[in-house]
Amino acid sequence: MRDPRELAGAWSAFQRHGSAPPSPALDGVVARSWWATWDLTGQPDYRQLLPPSPSVQLTFPTDGEPLLRGVHRRHFARILSGAGGVLGVAFVPGAFRRFLDAPVSSLTDRTVPAASVFGPLPPVPPGDTATADAFLAARLPPPDPTGDTVAVWVHLAATTPDLRRVDDYAPACGVGVRQLQRLFAEHVGVSPKWLLRRFRLREVTDTLAAAPGAPVDWAGLAADLGYVDQAHLSRDFAAMFGEPPTTYAARY
Repeated sequence: MRDPRELAGAWSAFQRHGSAPPSPALDGVVARSWWATWDLTGQPDYRQLLPPSPSVQLTFPTDGEPLLRGVHRRHFARILSGAGGVLGVAFVPGAFRRFLDAPVSSLTDRTVPAASVFGPLPPVPPGDTATADAFLAARLPPPDPTGDTVAVWVHLAATTPDLRRVDDYAPACGVGVRQLQRLFAEHVGVSPKWLLRRFRLREVTDTLAAAPGAPVDWAGLAADLGYVDQAHLSRDFAAMFGEPPTTYAARY
């Protein structure tokens, strides 16, 4: 049976969330900062299911060292216990390569100590975006024109719902398929095919969020997203988000 705290937004009784845009110095490098706090004092641990994001993330948890999380291609879980929090920095997809001495794909599906890339980091409490921004701004490497171009391509995929196939995406970016795949491995950490699927599946969550509790024409939505039927949509969604879309909807 599911934890009842997962359902109908009950998790909001013990969690708080927020986000903020980056400082001007980090424009084009950082997409946003976010934070979460929770208080489970006297309650059992809670399994927090987290969907994948195309961004590399720098996190400052209150219960441990700062971490650097590469792009995870599937959902993953964090166990929340007691009272705590975390501040996170989500980098613009394509922009993090300038901080690394290796392709961004070297971090894919991995979480490593942030000190391995940035050196010693200060403690940053949830909500203190100014300290995190100042730390990164002081260590900002020179511009990376290629990475900036790839970031534009990622934005194109995010804002063009009709782009569903790599064979159509590559010409829209003005490069061949193999070059697109190579540049994505270097600067984003995942394949163009994965990115297109992730953005199209985001349309499912956007549809659910736009009208909570309203009936959804799943067959029609599957067709709009280019799936042959609802079953294929549900399978892809579950593989990426950890549960079918109807079960995901029950959280909210």
